[in-house]
Amino acid sequence: MAAELTALPKLILPRLRLALRQSDILLALGVIAILVALILPLPSLLLDLCLALSVTFSVLILLTALLIEKPLEFSSFPAVLLIATMLRLALNLASTRLILGQGHEGPAAAGHVIEAFGRFVMQGNLVIGVIVFGILVVVNFVVITKGSGRIAEVAARFSLDAMPGKQMAIDADLSAGLIDEAAARERRKALEEESAFFGAMDGAAKFVRGDAIAGLLITGINLVGGLLVGVVQMGVSFADAVHTYTLLTIGDGLVSQLPALIVSTAAGLLVAKAGVSGRADVALFGQLGARPRALAVTGGLMVLLAVLPGLPALPFMLLGAAVGGLAWHGLRGPAAEAARAQPATATAPPEEPPVATALAMDALRLELGYGLLSLIGEGHGTRLPDQIKALRRQLASELGFVMPSVRIQDNIQLPANTYVVRLKEMEVGRGEIRTGMLLAMDPQGRPIDLPGEPTIEPTFGLPAMWLLPGLREEAILKGLTVVDPATVITTHLTEIVRENLADLLTYAETQKLLSELPAEYQKLLGELVPARITTAGIQRVLQGLLAERVSIRDLPLILEAIGEALAVTQNVVLVIEHVRARLARQISTACTAESGAIPIVTLSPAWEQAFAAAIAGEREERQLAMAPSELQRFIQALRDVLEAHAMQGELPVLVTTPSIRPFVRAVVERFRPATVVLSQNEIHPKARIRTLGQV
Repeated sequence: MAAELTALPKLILPRLRLALRQSDILLALGVIAILVALILPLPSLLLDLCLALSVTFSVLILLTALLIEKPLEFSSFPAVLLIATMLRLALNLASTRLILGQGHEGPAAAGHVIEAFGRFVMQGNLVIGVIVFGILVVVNFVVITKGSGRIAEVAARFSLDAMPGKQMAIDADLSAGLIDEAAARERRKALEEESAFFGAMDGAAKFVRGDAIAGLLITGINLVGGLLVGVVQMGVSFADAVHTYTLLTIGDGLVSQLPALIVSTAAGLLVAKAGVSGRADVALFGQLGARPRALAVTGGLMVLLAVLPGLPALPFMLLGAAVGGLAWHGLRGPAAEAARAQPATATAPPEEPPVATALAMDALRLELGYGLLSLIGEGHGTRLPDQIKALRRQLASELGFVMPSVRIQDNIQLPANTYVVRLKEMEVGRGEIRTGMLLAMDPQGRPIDLPGEPTIEPTFGLPAMWLLPGLREEAILKGLTVVDPATVITTHLTEIVRENLADLLTYAETQKLLSELPAEYQKLLGELVPARITTAGIQRVLQGLLAERVSIRDLPLILEAIGEALAVTQNVVLVIEHVRARLARQISTACTAESGAIPIVTLSPAWEQAFAAAIAGEREERQLAMAPSELQRFIQALRDVLEAHAMQGELPVLVTTPSIRPFVRAVVERFRPATVVLSQNEIHPKARIRTLGQV
């Protein structure tokens, strides 16, 4: 027998550990047990255990609400509140069965816990017991439950109303480069959780109020029903029935109302400290004791009350001395700390920022004069950070490359209405803006006959006019293009970014693009890097494509083409040309006009032969060695042809043979960087072409 008792813990403990690990099963069993208790009667011993569990559970909830730093750390509170409410209601029903069914047997009929609570509160006097119980119910129902429910309702409403503004603040910080994508996702997730939490707390407050009402009704039913059962059915004398059933009813009400009061207090604390960070004790004592003068005045008032005739001097004098001591300590603390810190600050040299911080550069920075700072805030149409965010999304969709974050900052050295765009600390664009006005331009370059301030559009250098907002409709009716100040800056920034895409694709961005490839292409990448080409080599290929505004969104196809080209040559220029040929469908689609055809201008055989003859070197070392006079003649001829077609509203593409395309492009980009230069291999076989002329 002794051996069996010794082996019993060894058998039970492993099973207990296994059961504790299955928390989901335990929770399901607990909820089912609560529902079963609503139907099946409980013995008095088991009822005592469950009532003690209810009190323990309520105290645990209260202490958790007191000790958490933020309300969201107890985000499961609504679900916990529902479970606690169901547990109390099930125990109320179980105790009601015992009181009505066995109450005639004596005060211990419903268990010792209910009896002990009833005797402790009543102290042998029924009237005192009823009054104390009534006051407890009023405090819980009228004060705590109603107040916490109202706070939860207001907090939920304000949280939902403030959600769009908080979302915009996160987007603005992301567009300005103050946070990255990961931080923005975390802040959005926290915002969603906060909104969902306060919405759930608004509904959970109804549980608390309903629980208080149910407890009051059950108490009345127990009292009236118990007297009827005891006197009419069981033949108990009226005096004994009143004593027994009142003691049981008050005891049962207290056992249920005490946990309800504790949980209601926890709910009130949780929703009341919504705007306070830190534990409740730190927040309360820290804020109440942060004003020594208030403590000093309070202590003086307590001493004054102590010396008034008719009032007991001892309690007020003790409280006045205690509060005065706290005030003296609070006033002395900052002075002592300042005195102790004085020598240290006098002798210690001021800390200097690390020298390495001076080496950091912003990839893109937008500096605003103080007169343009209103473009960042609310109330001025579309905000500049929102437009920059939309620009980043648009470029990512078009070119397959995420533009770096744009840091927006003020610069008091600039004129009030001037902005400057810097690329890696170098100024690449500048313009002047009139806030509160609109910029109007004529697409055909005709004079604008509206009252306003003449200016030059900063992006393309076109004549323009600053108009008052009231002239918008009239300007649109005259066929003018009208934009707001934020759009002017965003358009300028867009063109600068498009002209410098190759410089913005850094090694780190290339690594990021490669790491985000789908899993099925990681094997291809592993075969290429580093055995056949380095990451820097892929970066150069992608930069070569972006320099001519070719989208790199189809990165898997580009890697396949790189692998094919590396089997023949290691020359980056030739690799880029092969990749462009593989991207023929994409390039042809991008160059197709609204008519459905690609407008092209071809090189004459004479110029084709001239370029081919001017290429010196072999394979990897090929260079263009054309005489400057010949280059100038070619530039002038091409400019005349392109401008003639531009006057007719056409933007033609220059088409050459594949062998000379890189060299023709190198010449053209110096005076017309927006002109697309294609080789014959880059025009897809199914693409329609429309020949406009020849150079």
